[in-house]
Amino acid sequence: MKSFQIKTRVNFGDQALDRLAEVPYKRILIVTDPFIAESKMMELVLDPLRRGNKEFEIFSDVVPDPPIGKISVGVKKMLEYRPDAIVAVGGGSAIDSSKSIREFALRVDHYGEVGLIAIPTTSGTGSEVTSFAVVTDPAEQRKYPLVSWDLTPDEAILDAELVKSVPPSVTADTGMDVFTHALEACVSINRNDFSTALAEKAIEICGVFLLRAYLDGNDTHARQKMHSASCLAGLAFNVASLGLNHGMAHQLGATFHIPHGRANAMLLPHIIEFNSDINKHSKSRTEYLPAVKRYSTVAQILGLSSYNKIMTVRSLVNWVQFMLKEMDIPLSISQMGTITEKEYFDAIDKMAEAALEDSCTATNPRVPTKEDVIKIYKDLW
Repeated sequence: MKSFQIKTRVNFGDQALDRLAEVPYKRILIVTDPFIAESKMMELVLDPLRRGNKEFEIFSDVVPDPPIGKISVGVKKMLEYRPDAIVAVGGGSAIDSSKSIREFALRVDHYGEVGLIAIPTTSGTGSEVTSFAVVTDPAEQRKYPLVSWDLTPDEAILDAELVKSVPPSVTADTGMDVFTHALEACVSINRNDFSTALAEKAIEICGVFLLRAYLDGNDTHARQKMHSASCLAGLAFNVASLGLNHGMAHQLGATFHIPHGRANAMLLPHIIEFNSDINKHSKSRTEYLPAVKRYSTVAQILGLSSYNKIMTVRSLVNWVQFMLKEMDIPLSISQMGTITEKEYFDAIDKMAEAALEDSCTATNPRVPTKEDVIKIYKDLW
């Protein structure tokens, strides 16, 4: 038996932030990063809280790739303030930090049921509706995905006003993260009809609106659509999980601090080729790996097609590479110019082992060997 369930109430559209004045909580801990805490964006969040006569304090000690040490500081703050809800404001790091802080604090002292409201300020992670969080161990240079139904936010607020100021480079990285989430959910061995429907809609939206949002940050319609796509993709992979793309991207982020969405985008053409094995197919071959049909369906959703399935999958790879070029995302590690060849190749063996152990890799449609992963990392250079 399979099941499908959505825990999170999603508030979206114009004035979605007004929901904060109505939430059934009185004492709120806001978790965010220092930049957002000092920005005008925070006033958009605080105004409805004040109108709703809510008590609140701000914890702003959030950094990218949330390390265990910062999570511990947040746990201490929560246990001191003892809120009845946490409001996470920010990108994936703020939302993942909030999930982890609530989870670990209540394990130390379960003083009551504490709500979690996630307000994303980027259109990328989908973390506002998932039971996943990622924490980093800097000493080990490892990222650890946490998975628990209890991590899932109770509510999400999607308001395009919070993403209008996101710069083009971040729009590109986070937008390709959305696309990767949706694509991996489509080909995951744990996919089902419901998760696939959500993922395919997210892919359709990305195909129409991602480049628009990148080219014109003030295109509010495109921004709101990408915000919805991010949430839809999150709902999809929360059920279906992800795959090797994320398993390998986590290691690039932990080892070289490459932004998560960018690492996913750079890996994506290589992962599609690996999962479909298109480079070893002859034109006359009629039996394909299972992922080929699903990638072909995605290509058709994007308006891409050719005279056979392999060529259609090739057109999908070409489309991804086109998007990377249009949005100024490097196609290779060497193009970045910030990592030396020696330090990269010295890290490959350890990254490959960690990628195989990553929980995301377990649902990849093709089982990789260590040699497969090493080859992909080398090709990425």
